[in-house]
Amino acid sequence: MKCVLALLALAIATPATAGTSDPFSAYARARIAEADGDAAAATHAYAEALAGAPDDRAIALRAYREAVRGGDMVLADRAAATLAVHGTPPPDAALLAVARAARAHDLPAARAAVARLAQGHLRIFAAPLAAWIAVEAGQGDPLAALPVRSGDAVARRLTEETRALILLATGRTAAGLTALRAVLGNDQAAQDNRLAAARLLIARGDGATARTLLTGDAPAIVAVRDRPEGRGAAPSLAFGASHLFARVASDLALGEPGPLSFALTQAALRADLANDRARLLLAGALAKDGATDAALATLAAIPADSIHARAAAAGRVQLLAEADRAQEALAAARAVAQAPGATAADARRLADLYLSAGDGAAAAPLYRALIDRAGDAADATDWLQLGAALDRAGRWPDARDALDRAYALAPQDPLVLNYLGYSLIEHRERMPQAQAMLERAAALRPDDAAITDSLGWSLYLRGQPARALPLIERAAAASPGDAEIGEHLGDLYWWSGRRYEARYAWSAARVAAQGALAERLDRKIADGL
Repeated sequence: MKCVLALLALAIATPATAGTSDPFSAYARARIAEADGDAAAATHAYAEALAGAPDDRAIALRAYREAVRGGDMVLADRAAATLAVHGTPPPDAALLAVARAARAHDLPAARAAVARLAQGHLRIFAAPLAAWIAVEAGQGDPLAALPVRSGDAVARRLTEETRALILLATGRTAAGLTALRAVLGNDQAAQDNRLAAARLLIARGDGATARTLLTGDAPAIVAVRDRPEGRGAAPSLAFGASHLFARVASDLALGEPGPLSFALTQAALRADLANDRARLLLAGALAKDGATDAALATLAAIPADSIHARAAAAGRVQLLAEADRAQEALAAARAVAQAPGATAADARRLADLYLSAGDGAAAAPLYRALIDRAGDAADATDWLQLGAALDRAGRWPDARDALDRAYALAPQDPLVLNYLGYSLIEHRERMPQAQAMLERAAALRPDDAAITDSLGWSLYLRGQPARALPLIERAAAASPGDAEIGEHLGDLYWWSGRRYEARYAWSAARVAAQGALAERLDRKIADGL
């Protein structure tokens, strides 16, 4: 697609049209920028295209979607208006309209937008938003806008959550707490609702009751519990709509981002620019959609004194690591782990990054400190990670002791069995026991490519290559990008006299290999075994 669009752009950028506001040229440039992941250039070009062809439905639809994704609300509104003239307004445009009206305290416009929602696919938002409009209007009982019962499970859940928050917002604390506890679970939605409820109570001067809701050690919860001053939220349509939109976007964040994910997060921010929970969700959606730099910029907009600042810092580390920007990720993780108030999770994140980068010497003391901090509560995973770090650092005797502790705590854990068994085989120690461990791990996880490879490699090193080969072939087929498995496959092919296939396997493994493994593969490709 990119090549076709590039040729199209060249074809239409003739001396007569280049540099002009020709909508066809602008549309082509927008599509190219969109394919390249340049959101700013895409929205700019779509705006130019729509200005040149204000009645073109196709241009308006693509302009709308890119504008929402990129947060250009001016272009989104203009494109939505064009589509409305054609009788095909995007269903989620009403969410942005509610958000705009909420921020401007324009209740007539808000009611009109909610009426549109009530007639479309997003009708589940209509009743909760109508209730928050009534709260801001200050007339009558806002709960009258909420149905007593809805046949739709999602609508019923949102209605009940809204009922609880509005009861708390309007001073009916006992009833509000009862209603809230009836819908709270142990998920992210529960945490978001606890925070919203606590902030409403703080705004009413009831910090003591707010603290009863702020349980757990989630950073945002801790931030409000430790310093409630200035954390309150006055009840309004802007607050209610922003919370509602982010609440549903959080549920959608479990899957791949789609147009509704971006519409909800952008609407939440449009209604309440201080909603940093919505920024976290938007950053996550952008990252999943391949826009890492835009996601990082979104996280950077969360101020240091926000209750979500720690989550933003952790999110930055994760995004950089997933983008294979290892040094930046390590620098960010070090900053988080060394900051005042750093948690065990922050130290573990840094240790994990060191370990994944192959720096066991840097990871080991961090894991050791985590174990000392946990005391008797340290589990098999803690000892396994310490063992792996010590092994990478070349301290095998210490690593073996740590891995034995992990095995003593979890003798049926396939990860522990695999790591300890494979390591013992590699060091030619306790080989019959190691073989038994790997066979047990393979029985527990027969489809795990790493465990299958370990078992095959163990058989090879113990002098049974004929039994090993089909296992390692199966592992390589299941995990073709694993360089170590690819190396093992090449070694087995070479042993069996299949020299061409051995070099092919080593060459394929070399693509993903780094460091010592890459150097070893280069030697094998050149000289064989």
